[in-house]
Amino acid sequence: MTTAAPLPNSNFMQACWVVPDLRPAIETWSRTTGVGPFFWFDGVDCVNGRHRGVPAEFPTVTAAIAYAGDLQIELVSQDNDDPGVFRDLFGRGQSGLHHMALVCTDYESERDAYIAGGAELAFEGQVGNSRTCWVDTTPTLGFMIELLEPSPVREKGFAAMRAAAEAWDGVDPITRF
Repeated sequence: MTTAAPLPNSNFMQACWVVPDLRPAIETWSRTTGVGPFFWFDGVDCVNGRHRGVPAEFPTVTAAIAYAGDLQIELVSQDNDDPGVFRDLFGRGQSGLHHMALVCTDYESERDAYIAGGAELAFEGQVGNSRTCWVDTTPTLGFMIELLEPSPVREKGFAAMRAAAEAWDGVDPITRF
C-alpha cells in the first residue's frame, strides 16, 4: 500500500539544533564531521513577529549556518530564559534537534496546510523581505518545521554559504556574514 504525503513539499534543506554554547558546538561539528565554515550571526533581524498568536519579538540568539553538501546545518544558542520558539522546546542548557526547514513553493498554502493538519503556528515574522514561520509538529515528529518564503536575497545568501563550504580549507570554522 502506498500513501502520498499530505503536503507536496518534503524537500527539507536545513536541520537546526539548539545548543547551550555556540562556539564549542561549531568546533565540535567542524572537528567531527568536517562541516564548515559556519557563518556566525549575532541575532536575527525579524520584524512583525507573533509567538503563538501574540505579538512578540524574536528571541535574542546567536546562530551559525554551514553546509554539509546540500543540507544546511544551523546551530542556535539562546542565552536567556525569555519565552519564544526555541524555549518552547528546550530550556537553558538543553540541546537537541529543534526544526527542519523547507523553502516553500507557496508559503501561505504550505503554512495553512500544516495548520489545517493540526500543527500550531508557533512563531511567524518577516526576515528581510520574506516571511518565515515555525509550525509546531513536535507532537507528531518530535521537532518543529520552519517554512521559508523564497526570495532572491535569501537564495543569494544561501548560495554564498554553499560556495564557501565547497571551497573551505578546514582551517577556520567560523566566519562572519
